[in-house]
Amino acid sequence: MSASSLDRQAIHEELEQARTAFHRLLDEANEADLRRLTEGTRWTNQQLLFHMLFGYILIRPLLILLRIFGRLPRGVGRGFARLLNAGTKAFDVVNYLGPVGGARVLGRRGMGTAFDRVVEFLHRRLGAEREADFALAMPYPTRWDPFFRDVMTVADLYRYATRHFDFHRAQLTLADEDR
Repeated sequence: MSASSLDRQAIHEELEQARTAFHRLLDEANEADLRRLTEGTRWTNQQLLFHMLFGYILIRPLLILLRIFGRLPRGVGRGFARLLNAGTKAFDVVNYLGPVGGARVLGRRGMGTAFDRVVEFLHRRLGAEREADFALAMPYPTRWDPFFRDVMTVADLYRYATRHFDFHRAQLTLADEDR
């Protein structure tokens, strides 16, 4: 079995673990839990749950960008990453306001449905990934997210969402004691 096949299997398992955890968090939270502020953010639990979902939703457009910039000379990708880093303040505003509105629009049930859909998409896309593309890489805007590295591969990108999920899961203030 190749290294990327092992990585794929581990990523598939991570996606399923996150899906199970997300649904458990949604199912076990009451309305008061969802309205409670989180630890270390300005969001409520419901808004942070949306933000955690959004980390997975972003993988699709990020994969498209990686497929484009990963095939261009590295300097082009570095320039794009610098441009995005320069826009960090605007990104931070959108990154905050998106979950405020998104959580309200989707609600508990909609977030659960969206999580299932995005995970199913990621499973299909990951399964269809060509071996040659699995190591394709591009520079990333490291000021946007602590889990973005200077250069990320397709494999890194698939794993990013679960690292992001796990980090924010620890900030939830739900009654679930064994998070």
